[in-house]
Amino acid sequence: MITINNPVTAVWEITMGCNMRCKHCGSSCREPLAGELNTEEALMLCDAIGELGLQWITLSGGEPTTRKDWHLIAERLNQNGVIPNLITNGWLFDEKILEQGINVGIGTIAFSIDGLQETHDFMRRPGSYARIMHALDLCSNKNLNVTPITTINKKNLNELKDLKQELIKRGVKTWQVQMGFPMGNLADHRDIVIEPENIDTIIDFAYQCMQEGSIEVILGDCVGYYNLKEIEIFKKRTGGSYSRQGCTAGKYTFGILHNGDILGCTSIRDREFIEGNIKNTSLKAIWENPEKFRWNRNMKKENLEGFCAKCRFGDKCLGGCANSKLTTGNSVYSENQYCSYNHNLKKRIKLLEEKATEELITMGRNFAEKGYCQLAENALEVVLQRNVTDNLDLLNLYGYVSFMLGNYQTALEANEKVLEIKPDTAYALKGKGLCLARMGNIAEGIEYLQKAVSLTDDTFMDPYLDLAIILSENGRKNDAIAVIEAGRKKSEQFVAPSEKLYRLLKLG
Repeated sequence: MITINNPVTAVWEITMGCNMRCKHCGSSCREPLAGELNTEEALMLCDAIGELGLQWITLSGGEPTTRKDWHLIAERLNQNGVIPNLITNGWLFDEKILEQGINVGIGTIAFSIDGLQETHDFMRRPGSYARIMHALDLCSNKNLNVTPITTINKKNLNELKDLKQELIKRGVKTWQVQMGFPMGNLADHRDIVIEPENIDTIIDFAYQCMQEGSIEVILGDCVGYYNLKEIEIFKKRTGGSYSRQGCTAGKYTFGILHNGDILGCTSIRDREFIEGNIKNTSLKAIWENPEKFRWNRNMKKENLEGFCAKCRFGDKCLGGCANSKLTTGNSVYSENQYCSYNHNLKKRIKLLEEKATEELITMGRNFAEKGYCQLAENALEVVLQRNVTDNLDLLNLYGYVSFMLGNYQTALEANEKVLEIKPDTAYALKGKGLCLARMGNIAEGIEYLQKAVSLTDDTFMDPYLDLAIILSENGRKNDAIAVIEAGRKKSEQFVAPSEKLYRLLKLG
């Protein structure tokens, strides 16, 4: 059953018309496209957006200010209690547009700035850097909230420090940076798409700015994840919490295309991701339809591929930005090659590949004992890739760390390999039972746990506790109590580790 989330924000490409031909434009914008919502349709959509309860929405394009009614759209959104923000390339920005923005209640104006003058003009068009800096000056004079957005590529990566100084001169307080994906026009310029290791360079820069207190660098949703510096940046921005709950498309955010098509994110614009059109179905009906946005609303760790399917954070971040996976992999489920955590563990694995098998097994055991299960998994995986598959201790350990990482299918396979070699191994039977139970096969999981209990002696009582836990979690409290009591009779050493659960069950 899908839980329909309350939408918070959206991006609305109000036109595909644009006065630039940016080399990194993901939408390959040129002229307005057929089917663009007219003013009446757009204003009706503003009412629907208000009904849906969004807090704010970003008007984008194309270049939104090429639509003569852009300010009417923003005004109608404001009247519906939705804060309108604006992303512009600044080419047309003048005192008139500034006053229109102020009058209709624009929350934030985001100016697209892609480097210092030579780089910015190369990416966009000659003269655009001077115009956008003039636009920043106009906003500064009016104390209007502005947030430059820089799409990072190989040409501007090394210009961030100097660009920072230019922005600070103009009173900029916040600055968003994001990576450019090989889609749209940038697919034809893959030579300037940054490499996975460059994500750490971006994070390091943002962290340095935070320590300086010079300017707040906001990392785009595609920049992360679980990098210690990125965590600190995130915590400071959110007031002390760090939560990467995967791509928000279709969960808390959505995108609107020029013609009224609704999708999870305007960057993920393939036809298969379009959930409906407001000309045919109401926005509310599209959003609340449990059959819509299933690709992301139903995404689970086991859907992911590559390292993301084994990552200790996979259940939380679900591979991060879906568009990053789609454009640099094969699908929204592909391994996120541009994840900082992924990239750094792969560097560690290369070092592990130079070590001897026995040393790796010892390292894996030591890491596991300290609770560093991801590192243990890395070391043991290298061993298994060397076709060392008949070592029972290795397989048992690999099954354990995989289970602790939430990689139940992998853990199940490791336990089954042990049982092929030695069918009455209580540890592997217990492991298989737990994996099956966690994967939803409760009845079979309990059977294997019961078999493990029948084979264990008083020196290994884990199967008793694990069986009691699974029984209690599935509404079989009395059976769970009976298992604990049987274990206590068998071994005095079992009393202490079972006490907490036993009391909880008896009191419940």
